[in-house]
Amino acid sequence: MADLITSLPKAELHVHIEGTLEPELMFALADRNRVTLPFATVEAVRAAYEFTDLQSFLDLLYQGAAVLHTAEDFDDLMWAYLQRARADGVRRAEIFFDPQVHTERGLGFEVFMDGFARARQRAAAELGITSALIMCFLRHLPESAALATLEAAGPYLDQIVAVGLDSSEVGHPPSRFQRVFARAREAGLRAVAHAGEEAPPEYVWEALDLLGAERIDHGVRAEGDAALVSRLAADRIPLTMCPLSNVRLRVVDRIQDHNLKRLLDRGVMVTVNSDDPAYFGGYIGDNYRAAQAGLGLSDAEIRTLDRNSIGASFADSAEKSRLL
Repeated sequence: MADLITSLPKAELHVHIEGTLEPELMFALADRNRVTLPFATVEAVRAAYEFTDLQSFLDLLYQGAAVLHTAEDFDDLMWAYLQRARADGVRRAEIFFDPQVHTERGLGFEVFMDGFARARQRAAAELGITSALIMCFLRHLPESAALATLEAAGPYLDQIVAVGLDSSEVGHPPSRFQRVFARAREAGLRAVAHAGEEAPPEYVWEALDLLGAERIDHGVRAEGDAALVSRLAADRIPLTMCPLSNVRLRVVDRIQDHNLKRLLDRGVMVTVNSDDPAYFGGYIGDNYRAAQAGLGLSDAEIRTLDRNSIGASFADSAEKSRLL
């Protein structure tokens, strides 16, 4: 089973590049950029990775991102992730990035976009892994900030396949971001949104009907609404689920309690992903293995999850056919 999981040519659709910053690289970049970290050792950083909820994780994530200063830093970050993903069998990666985390620190789009581009081009040439960027808006900030971010991204839209919505979910419903998503779609971008991780099913309905989201990131809470589950299944709306993240952030108590298999059995287009793997103790292969062991997934179900990831991707039809 472990060999099967690794060998399958899969797509990863839910990974935050800032959340792939391993402590070792964090310390190396802090040294390079003369940033003082509030941790003395790598072990101290890892010891801090005990979260009570989404916000406790986000506080640490944004703190870690402060070591990223130059295009070279973002190149190193992206390259490290793509190498790790390729080792897990990923052939297509659609990667979230949070520009507002960096622009609020005074960095321009040219810094992180140029760094990302170098690593992505190298990965395509050397690793045979294609990738796309999904620009996320921080939902704890006002929509006006998201609109300004979309405007600033203008010269780089040819490098961005979609927009998304992330950060603190509860109290920040998708309905607050209708204008910026409408403008993004008018500019030719696809749409996805985090919904139903900690917030109720209503957030998933809003993401679909008000933002035009084509994929729902997480969607764990969707199970609480039978009509919503029926719609997800009937319309083949993908859920980009992240089992280990959900355990570490206390969305579920144990991997055995995760509803991934129940939703899969009801015909929902479930996919497996890693979310913020440096913080949650597992890249995509670890998430597949944990879900398989904890939920008793069969070979056929693992293959279905894998095919779902390819079908749910924004790759063109030729690439999808090749991977399938």
